Amino acid sequence: MMTEYTVGVLTLSDKGARGEREDTSGAMLKELFSGLEGYTVVLYLVIADNQSLIRTTLSRWVDEENVDLIITTGGTGVSPSDQTPEATRTVIDREVPGLSEAMRQASLAKTVQAVWSRGIAGIRKESLIINLPGSEKAARENIEAVLPALSHGLYKLKGGDADCGVSV
Repeated sequence: MMTEYTVGVLTLSDKGARGEREDTSGAMLKELFSGLEGYTVVLYLVIADNQSLIRTTLSRWVDEENVDLIITTGGTGVSPSDQTPEATRTVIDREVPGLSEAMRQASLAKTVQAVWSRGIAGIRKESLIINLPGSEKAARENIEAVLPALSHGLYKLKGGDADCGVSV
């Protein structure tokens, strides 16, 4: 039985929020998840890379909108304005380091610059939040590294009791 999961795509970009840059990574993620069986994109937003705004948005999407999977893109580097991991860490209950480790490992196989990515993944209530880099190419490479594992993790997060070796 296929379970349907809701997805929110949150782009963190000061220039994007001001309308000075097209959001190609968020658009790609919306299209990717809209084309996947078992996922429905229900929210999409471009906001400034501001810790307070990120925290408020992530909390609202989980607590009020009940989004199952939130994918953020942008704000994971080392620029002074990159605040996404810090903001995410303040709203999650538990971190899921295996996801961010797998994403960085996959990226590192393509470019040494992957060492600068600080994105994290974590759980708030029964929702999973994953930080991706802001470039469309890096966001695609990162999400593709963990995509095969997502449906099972979301199933377990929602209380599914099938064994981990069983396909859901």
